[in-house]
Amino acid sequence: MKDSTRESLSYWGLYMKMLKVKKEIKPQSVSYGNDRQQYFLYYEPNNRTSDKVIVWVHGGGWNAGSPKLFDFVGQCVAGNGCRFLSLGYRLSPKNKYPCQIEDVCDGYKAAIAFLNKKGIDTSKIVMSGSSAGAHLSAILCYSNKIQEQYDVDISHVIGFIGVGGPYSFSGKQSLSVRLLLDQLFAKGYDRTQGEPCALMTKSAIPMLLIQSKHDGLIAYSCAEDFYHKAHALGNPCELYSVVDKKNTHSWYTAGMFLETRETNQGLDKFFTWIEKI
Repeated sequence: MKDSTRESLSYWGLYMKMLKVKKEIKPQSVSYGNDRQQYFLYYEPNNRTSDKVIVWVHGGGWNAGSPKLFDFVGQCVAGNGCRFLSLGYRLSPKNKYPCQIEDVCDGYKAAIAFLNKKGIDTSKIVMSGSSAGAHLSAILCYSNKIQEQYDVDISHVIGFIGVGGPYSFSGKQSLSVRLLLDQLFAKGYDRTQGEPCALMTKSAIPMLLIQSKHDGLIAYSCAEDFYHKAHALGNPCELYSVVDKKNTHSWYTAGMFLETRETNQGLDKFFTWIEKI
């Protein structure tokens, strides 16, 4: 069976499992702009076991999704003892790039100010995201141009975890990704200005790329290209290939947070890496 077909058939099971997630932690919602999509959710663990804060950017093809929709990610990460903050951003096709990275930068700055005001230590931030969120958070972490343009200080970011991200636009792309990119970028826009691989500069921030070779949407070469670019620049990077049976795009980028560390090796890798950095 083709990976794209497996991806389509996986949605029903994923949604059913999402509906069963217990909301044990009530997040705090904070707006950072005038648009209803410009907000973030903050999750304080009931039993905190980590001194790190995970700042997450959701996926959804740049045209869908929200922190509220991905509440189960916050429940999982905070349930495993980490403070968690989930950033929202304006969506395409109504809002063309660079609106999305503008929002992620503004949201990140607002998030740090919010945490500092609460007296929370922000010296150990781990940036992360899945799919489109991995794309945007990677640009935030590794593009000096974007950091300077939007006056973002990432000196307290100690690590980046990208899950199933489209970091490179070269090579073979699925029809779905081509259509999503056409929605994201205005006609004639130089897409290298929104491509993590093209924008990456030298950085000491270590990265973990979690990618599946059976992803029906994002080619594995996207992570390979980003990995090789990182090593060429001297940036510390690890590429982890998903080994779980549920290895379609939606299941390993989002669905793994519906599992436990004991049942999902990708999720265990996610937390183990955070614990070690």
